[in-house]
Amino acid sequence: MRRALRTLSTVLIVSGLLMLTDAGMTLAWQEPVSAIYASVVQGRLGDDLRKLELAPPSSTDLAALRSLESERKRMAFLSRSLRRDAEAGEAVGRIGIPRIDADLVVVKGTDTVTLRKGPGLYEDNPLPGAPGTVAIAGHRTTYGAPFRKIDKLRPKDEITVDMPYGRFVYKVEKTRIVKPTEVSVVRRVSYDRLVLSACHPLYSAAKRIIVFARLESAEPKGAALAG
Repeated sequence: MRRALRTLSTVLIVSGLLMLTDAGMTLAWQEPVSAIYASVVQGRLGDDLRKLELAPPSSTDLAALRSLESERKRMAFLSRSLRRDAEAGEAVGRIGIPRIDADLVVVKGTDTVTLRKGPGLYEDNPLPGAPGTVAIAGHRTTYGAPFRKIDKLRPKDEITVDMPYGRFVYKVEKTRIVKPTEVSVVRRVSYDRLVLSACHPLYSAAKRIIVFARLESAEPKGAALAG
């Protein structure tokens, strides 16, 4: 009986220490278990993205691309095609945010399961290359916490989004804190822009932090160069 009690006490102590360690790491960095999961998934998504970038357009798409007279129109065409064809949770691009040392594969969709993989593009908004407001959501404390430090972004900071058909550079304009129900932040405006969205403050879903960035340049690549 005494041996069983000692064993139980040891198990409880170790469990308590592990819980405290997990809580401490979450506060100081991010939730460690889901971070490991996200790291593995991001690696796989990187492979998927490379395959997507190397995949040639279909003969129908290629014919359509050759009929378009400008690179901008070809990027818009490929943007709409990828938005139509990609499934929720699939890799579609990569986002880079130097200010916060972020370099992550972006997936299509923002449902709970999809956001565990990485930053997700709003399905009701266009992908980069098509006119309008591109919107990307991400976690701040779990599953790799891709947007943990987006509150550190300042006006004129650069954000790049690489898609299979083009590289898009945005410059931060401003940051706002809004209610979760404030959908106007992702609406189309008079210029092309990017919106980053995440829960705010840390460890709470009470509000949303929104970073607005304006499109500065768009450089075609891949199939968008076919003319």
